[in-house]
Amino acid sequence: MTTTDNDNGRQPTRLQEELAGRIMDLARADGAVPGDRLNEKILAERLSVSRSPVRAALDLLAARGLVIRRPQRGVELLAALPGEAAASGERAGDDDLLVRIAADRDYGNLGDDVSETELMQRYGVVRAVVRRALDLLADMQMVERKPGYGWRFLTSWSAELRRDSYRFRLVIEPAAILEPGFALRPGFAEEMRRLHDDSLSLPWSETSSVAFFEMNAAFHEGIAEASGNRFLLEAMRRQNRLRRFSIYNWKHGFDRVRANYAEHMEILAKLEAGDVEFAALLMRRHLEIAGNMNPSAAK
Repeated sequence: MTTTDNDNGRQPTRLQEELAGRIMDLARADGAVPGDRLNEKILAERLSVSRSPVRAALDLLAARGLVIRRPQRGVELLAALPGEAAASGERAGDDDLLVRIAADRDYGNLGDDVSETELMQRYGVVRAVVRRALDLLADMQMVERKPGYGWRFLTSWSAELRRDSYRFRLVIEPAAILEPGFALRPGFAEEMRRLHDDSLSLPWSETSSVAFFEMNAAFHEGIAEASGNRFLLEAMRRQNRLRRFSIYNWKHGFDRVRANYAEHMEILAKLEAGDVEFAALLMRRHLEIAGNMNPSAAK
């Protein structure tokens, strides 16, 4: 996997990654084979999202050589699909390794510079698993390959950085909601409700923190995107990149996940009702609660 899968050189979002995976899961469940067509409209209906994010996810799959857009025919499947159990097991193993790396970084047990061999020995996994994890972290601009040999972590998290991050977000996120012309992307509210509902319906485990963070990041980035201000959106994306390891090593239990869900849904309801002033106040309260949580709380 390269660091820029899209033709325009931009990083794929986690939502695009998730939808791309779900599209391939649907194709696998349908018994699709190379040459079968993937209908954008039908996929959007089955995934309960608008066509725009489906189109972006299909573009991502095309960039990875899994599908192809053919003139007059639409999107066709190119690659044979692995078994569902193998694919889901692979994703679970990747998430487990991300959580373990995040914890070691958080506790100071993993330095800034690492090698694939070091990670293989430390976590008892094969090189392919380590490389998938490092490729994913590189996609998220969390690590970079060093010239010649090894990898370097690009971010670290501390109590001071966490404090400054929340203070900064208290400035930009309510302001994003109050931007003139603020408008949620079509289908965004439905996507967020589905993703939040899914996160609550599944049994919570340590690796659930990965999906929880990415859902949370998509919510906050979507609101920043709705501001129509590209600088606010890019600032939010930078904050999410910084926070990723911190929340992968989640310490606050499932009760806080439920509370986070309720706060997000309250903000979303006010945005849909057009009450941006109240929504901005709710966003500020949401960030103050999160920012005041004890970062060293036990799991």
